[in-house]
Amino acid sequence: MNCIVVDDESVSREILTFLCNQEPNLEVVGAFNNAMDAFIFLNKEQVDLIFLDIHMPGFSGFDFIQTLKSSSQIILTTSDKESALKAFEYDNIVAFLIKPIDPERFKKAVQKARKNLPHSHNLSPNIPNVSSQFYINIDKRLIKLNSEEVNMIEAKGDYILIHLDNTEYRVHTTLSKIKSKLPHKSFFQVHRSYIINLSKIIDIQDNTILIQKFVIPISRSRRPELMKKLNLV
Repeated sequence: MNCIVVDDESVSREILTFLCNQEPNLEVVGAFNNAMDAFIFLNKEQVDLIFLDIHMPGFSGFDFIQTLKSSSQIILTTSDKESALKAFEYDNIVAFLIKPIDPERFKKAVQKARKNLPHSHNLSPNIPNVSSQFYINIDKRLIKLNSEEVNMIEAKGDYILIHLDNTEYRVHTTLSKIKSKLPHKSFFQVHRSYIINLSKIIDIQDNTILIQKFVIPISRSRRPELMKKLNLV
């Protein structure tokens, strides 16, 4: 399940991002300090869940909801308890969190959102729900790739680079879209700009991974989960 955080307070964004990173199978794919930037992102990407502050300058959380065309679920965050009543007017609001956010209430809100997902989104991560093969569009040609051949995928602005042993493909898409086509057991996003094939790791040192000749950074928040996935002796 992926999510974004929309809050004009930097401390609140950091706290919510930290709490999200503690939840298994919950990935923050964007954090925004205003509603307009979030809108621009949602015009290109589909997310399962939005953590949304109510009181933001210029464009409130409720203004955001009223103009939102996405089917994403919403968890409201605010220090204003009086806003809770208005929250019940919207079907896509699944929970309401009062700041400072209690970690246990946060967990319960995320669990509720996860239960509301379509069944196909709510499969156990141990059960593969994608094929080992997928197609990419290169110059109006469809090229079939086997995921086992992919070493890593790197985000580069509005396109990605898919690295194989002897070649690489440049595709105009996003990391989150290509991630949905990859087997969950074999691939892991170690950084906001990199997804790696776990079987292609040569070496891990400190907060970097070596695959082929590439040294890839590991986000501090993602390192613990990476360690769990590796077959350590």
